Amino acid sequence: MSSFGISGTNVHVVLEQAPEPDSTTEPTPPCSGPVPWTVSGHTEPALRAQAARLTAHVTGRHDVAADVVGRTLAVSRAGLEHRAVVVGTDREDLLRGIAAVADDRPDARVVRGRARGGPGPVFVFPGQGSQWVGMAVELLEASPVFAEWMGECERALS
Repeated sequence: MSSFGISGTNVHVVLEQAPEPDSTTEPTPPCSGPVPWTVSGHTEPALRAQAARLTAHVTGRHDVAADVVGRTLAVSRAGLEHRAVVVGTDREDLLRGIAAVADDRPDARVVRGRARGGPGPVFVFPGQGSQWVGMAVELLEASPVFAEWMGECERALS
């Protein structure tokens, strides 16, 4: 595959089939030590519902390693406003803790909290070329709503 960009950046990628797995390789052992399971929801009831779904999904599935669940929760789920983290050293600890979140019970393995609001709107100044000069002047004159929001942006930046 080749891609020749307008800016002069050239990219070349060679793709080939991955090698066959070595059948003599042993699976990686689960990590030792504390493992966190993180859950979140837009509201407190949504947080509890998410914890209940996780409990139902993992209970009885011994083919799912606790550290894999923890890593998946940490990197593939959104961090919503209402949050809980369960820390355990084995699967049973983690399941008891996540069940406590689902049932809204206190548990020594559980930390709960709410995320604070973010920094708010972000203005992007791409620094591109001349196409930006005078852009939206006609829209500024033709649309009162656009003009009002542009005034808001001007006040925020000043």
